[in-house]
Amino acid sequence: MTDRRKFLQNASAFGMATVLGACTSPEPKEAPKVEEQDNIRRNPIGVSTYSFWQFNGPKEDVPIEMCIDKAAAMGFDGIELLLVQMTSEENSYLQNLKKRAFHAGLDLMGFSTHQGYVYPEKEKRDENIAKTIRQIELAYALGIPTMRLNTGRWGTSKNFDDLMANKGIEPTLEGYTDEDGFKWVIDSIAACIPTAEKCGVVLGLENHWGLGRTAEGVKRIVDSIDSPWLQMTLDTGNFLENREEQLKLMAPQTFLVQAKTYYGGGKWYSLDIDYPAIGQMMRDVGYKGWISLEFEGLESPDTAVPKSLDVLRDAFYYEI
Repeated sequence: MTDRRKFLQNASAFGMATVLGACTSPEPKEAPKVEEQDNIRRNPIGVSTYSFWQFNGPKEDVPIEMCIDKAAAMGFDGIELLLVQMTSEENSYLQNLKKRAFHAGLDLMGFSTHQGYVYPEKEKRDENIAKTIRQIELAYALGIPTMRLNTGRWGTSKNFDDLMANKGIEPTLEGYTDEDGFKWVIDSIAACIPTAEKCGVVLGLENHWGLGRTAEGVKRIVDSIDSPWLQMTLDTGNFLENREEQLKLMAPQTFLVQAKTYYGGGKWYSLDIDYPAIGQMMRDVGYKGWISLEFEGLESPDTAVPKSLDVLRDAFYYEI
């Protein structure tokens, strides 16, 4: 995370001023108010526990229990748990979180995890397959119906600054190609599908760095595996170029939308995201699922997160 902060401070030196300068507004566009009608339904809105933490200090300072209580008080419908923010994987801890969310009137609606499969060494890929299977089982124990996946990346960038200077593109390991990487990712995720089906947890491959940097890369993997238990997690803030076109490519196979806001200016970068337009895009493909807020700004979450909820409530609705 330190590397990411340093990246913003030195963005111009890395040639990113053009990319970020075109999208510096921290204020999301507000949707026109929709009159309440009997045939209008709002998408359920959750919030990621990450929104209250953002890796600012020890995770013990922002416990999941506190995030649950705040989300309920702010009027969210559900909460998405960030695995690395949790303090335990013991079943007693998981069940207490489930009980607390139920008592607060919140659905546990998403589980955000980390893994990677872009390794020439089969042993490392197998380790990440086992890790992912364990994470699926944790989601099952929590009663969470969908889990975010990453592809992983080559790791050849000197640091995150270098990766961002190249817009998320990095060279492959010597002697290997992206074709090798895609095969490793596809084979590894395919090995996790039987557990996902058994547990009833839909895996959502996110547009993230690495081989999932582009919508085309995400779609290639999902289409190759061709399972109802692997869909897409669409992150509105992870495309630095051609955002509208890439979001549209992912929209039909999206199982969960992660919606970023940047009140107070972005912690790492800010994007001017047109949520009324994204809401219409999701209506066009018949999306009626969850929206999960990921607040990534410098303003206090206590004020920025409720404002973000208002923006998302107005933007995401559908007719029945």
